[in-house]
Amino acid sequence: MTLRALLLALSQRPTIGAAMDRLPITRRFVRRFVAGRTVEEAFRVIAALDARGLMTAVTYLGENVATPADAEQATGTYLVLLDEIARRRVRCLPSLKLTHLGFDLGEDLCERNLTRLLERGAAVGVRVWIDMEGSAYTERTLDLYARVRARHANAACVVQSYLRRTPADVDRLVGLGATVRLCKGAYQEPPSIAYPDKHDVDAAYARLVERLLADDARTKGVYPGFATHDERLQRHVITTARARGAAVDGWEIQMLFGIRHDLHARLAAEGVPLRVLVPYGEDWYGYFMRRLAERPANLVFLLRNLIRN
Repeated sequence: MTLRALLLALSQRPTIGAAMDRLPITRRFVRRFVAGRTVEEAFRVIAALDARGLMTAVTYLGENVATPADAEQATGTYLVLLDEIARRRVRCLPSLKLTHLGFDLGEDLCERNLTRLLERGAAVGVRVWIDMEGSAYTERTLDLYARVRARHANAACVVQSYLRRTPADVDRLVGLGATVRLCKGAYQEPPSIAYPDKHDVDAAYARLVERLLADDARTKGVYPGFATHDERLQRHVITTARARGAAVDGWEIQMLFGIRHDLHARLAAEGVPLRVLVPYGEDWYGYFMRRLAERPANLVFLLRNLIRN
């Protein structure tokens, strides 16, 4: 088993997270990637990024809720976030998981909760980004997105370059004139449906950049967000967008809070539209472990500090 596969497997063991939460050193390290546990802590980070001229997105961490009451609680929290974004006048938007809104409990329940958020978002002029989860949800997520997008232009979705099916999904989304985030993908998937080799994932990502910035996509009104910390892929996005004549307000690069923050000032100085995703909440463990799996250097840093302490 590779280190990445091991970390992704461990991300499904929340008891480890409970143990980590009792150690001050691991709690401090988690805060490199997670803004905190409360709305106020999240907006403290968001305000600091906004003051530096950066756009943001906020995620209330959680997924696969077990009861309708849990889904209602998550929906209520996102309604609060939308109101706070409007009140504080920050360039921020929510980014959420459908399983946090009750997707496992029934699509009707989830769609009702999502519709409430899209309506509130439209009222305050804010886009709502629907994250992509594991491959078991891909088809259902895109189908639900297509339904709500027909009624709510502020709905946005995500595709993952490591899935072999994604070029066809992107063609479908181009036809809808969708708002799309392209990421690599952070879940453990079998080679039959996902590229196992990083080189192939990166090559697929580069091809999808070109597709999302193609003339017909821009004519349809597609707005792409390119989520990557890879400097080579970021440069590919920038040069492709400029070569195609894409307006500076017609695309963006997205990065996660706590990862490659050294690139922020350089990209902003170059006039690149940049958004930083800020996660917060009690349910941080699965998210945190997927970030370690994406970048083993983070694990080395954690272990070194644990040994030192």
